[in-house]
This record gives sequence, structure tokens and C-alpha cells, in this order.
Amino acid sequence: MNDVTRAIAAATSVAASLDLPVNDAIVLQNSNKLALRLTPCDVFARVAHVGHEVAEFEVELAQRLAEVGCPTCPLEPRADPRVYTNDGFAVTLWTYYEPVTPHVSPVDYAKALERLHAGMREVDVPSPMFTDRITEAEAVVADPHRSPGLADADRVFLSDRLASLRRAIDDRGAMEQLLHGEPHPGNVLSTKNGPLFIDLETCCRGPVEFDLAHAPEAVCAHYPNVDQELLDECRQLVIAMVAAWRWELGDQFPNGRRFGEEFLRLLRNGPPWPTLDTVAGRVDGLR
Repeated sequence: MNDVTRAIAAATSVAASLDLPVNDAIVLQNSNKLALRLTPCDVFARVAHVGHEVAEFEVELAQRLAEVGCPTCPLEPRADPRVYTNDGFAVTLWTYYEPVTPHVSPVDYAKALERLHAGMREVDVPSPMFTDRITEAEAVVADPHRSPGLADADRVFLSDRLASLRRAIDDRGAMEQLLHGEPHPGNVLSTKNGPLFIDLETCCRGPVEFDLAHAPEAVCAHYPNVDQELLDECRQLVIAMVAAWRWELGDQFPNGRRFGEEFLRLLRNGPPWPTLDTVAGRVDGLR
């Protein structure tokens, strides 16, 4: 039995123990964790190996953000708000929303992100810094055993770029607050209640431009009071970090190596710095 099959069985077992009927589990995403739609109970389940997730943090934060009215996906109300474990997997249960449109409009996306940031300023929870993500990326690049496919010249180049961007952003001394961490289009649901953000495990503290660096260009254009120079640096930083993670041994991201190569090419070519959705469309078009 492979990991996906076991993870589905774990989520199904947890739901059944809560009297939530499950006849089928539809895989919505399979990368660093498994996202499932359980039917007919219509529950959105997130499953990861115990110890390879921050599910407790995500569940606590979801409750706190719901209390201040943030546009985030709520936990499943028919289950206790906690992390469930089964067969070595951590399972969290969330409300499932049927998408009402394929995409969220840039204006609605920007307004929802602004509301999220406003609510997050009211929530005081211990959270990592965005620079911790840089440290994680630097560790992948620095260790040839973790990134054996990365050429030596690229390793030196990427390491230097991560370090210089860390210094440049830190030197700006921008105001920092709690952030989503990765509010890209894949983490925004179009629902009858408006746009809702999911995947709170990436939340961290940093300047709002770090969040905006994950969003489409048209969204940033509708977000107020953006420091454009800081946004450009954060976009470059995101490209560098994602490049590092795509070269990590065992990376599960679809078409990951091609993304890793493309991100390195972009960093060497210089500005203007594209957004992640632009790069994704470009790489998908090369398939």
C-alpha cells in the first residue's frame, strides 16, 4: 500500500469515527501534503505525515482568524477543531466549498487579501519569520546531498542571491506583521461567500510585500500603498526560494525540475521579475 492510499485510508477512517459518511475520496492536490474531498459528507481533508506538518499551528490560527472575521476557509463544524492522527498521518478537516467561478477577479482578490492582512494585525500568535523560509532554502542549496542535481556554479549563484536579498530586504526596515506566507492563486478559493484563503501552515511574519510577491500582478495593482521597490525584491526572493526547493531531493512538485531550471534562468536574466502564476503558465506551455 503506497503513501497516498494509506493517507486516504487514514482520512476516511478519521471521518468515519466522527460519523461523517465517506464513500469516496477525490484527490484535489498531492504535493507536500494530500488534499482530499471526502464525499458524500463533503469535507475537505488535509493529510500529511506526522512530524512533517505544522497542523496544530494551522488549526489554532484558523480559529483565531475566524474570530476576527478574516476571509479564510473555516474548519469543519461537525468535528472538534483539532488535529486527528491515524496510521502515522496527521489529518485536519475543513469546510468544503464548491468553486463558483474558475478564477477570483483581481479586485476581489486584492480586497480579500487586504482584509486578511487587517485581521492578522489583530491576532497575536507565535509565528515564524519570513526569513526562516530563506534559511530553509539556503540549507537546501548548501547541502549537495539535499540538492544533488544542482550544478556547482548554480549552487554558488543561488546561495549568493539568497544572502544578498535577505540583506537588502532587512536593510529596508519595513513594518512587519503576520502574513499568509503563500497567498498565490492556488491558495484562494472562489466561493459563494467571496474569496477565501486556505493553507495557513505557511503563515509567518514579514512585510506585506512578501505576501504580494506571491500574488498575480493585476492583484498587486489593486492593493493600496505598496512599496514597489520592496515588492520587486520580494518577488526576486520568492523566485530564488522556489528555485531552491525545486532542486531538493524528493521534491514532489509536478514538473519540479523544469520549474527549477526556469527559475534559475529568470534570476540570471534579471528584471523585470515575473509573478509565480506567469512562470507557471510559461512552464506549462512548454510541456
